[in-house]
Amino acid sequence: MAVTKKHWYAAYTKSRYEKKALTELQNQGIEAWLPLQKKLKQWSDRRKWVEEPLLRGYIFVNIDKSEYYRVLNTRGIVRYITFEGKAVPIPEYQIDVLRRVVATEADVEVTSGNFLPGDKVMVIGGPMHGLEGEMVTFKGNRRVMVRIDHIGQQLLISIPAGFLEPAK
Repeated sequence: MAVTKKHWYAAYTKSRYEKKALTELQNQGIEAWLPLQKKLKQWSDRRKWVEEPLLRGYIFVNIDKSEYYRVLNTRGIVRYITFEGKAVPIPEYQIDVLRRVVATEADVEVTSGNFLPGDKVMVIGGPMHGLEGEMVTFKGNRRVMVRIDHIGQQLLISIPAGFLEPAK
């Protein structure tokens, strides 16, 4: 029997259902990943660190063809990210970028807004070494933008200027 190759896909979840959908998928034996980041939340009576999804409404699954419909039939999953009606595989390198961003606990702002093309930059130092991105100004601060093309999202990461050089 031929082994089918697994690919990463992004799926939409119900609003504020990302963690529950992750648990549901994992209980079925499906490899799923939800990038989380720690944020300090302020309530009227207290402050607390909480883990929130980095990309609200999205969860990533690494599946083969046989698991495709099991994911769709999972409670909390709405649909796959599609292009022309077909689920779009997310390139492995973009999943790796997300994993690195989450692991470094970098100051990340997620936006789906479109920016005018700026200078392409390469990170030459620090935990994001080797990452390529685009320099942008966001809310008055210079940040490096990394595009996750297939889901139309960008990560804005604060990286010291000394760690950047023009990309070739």
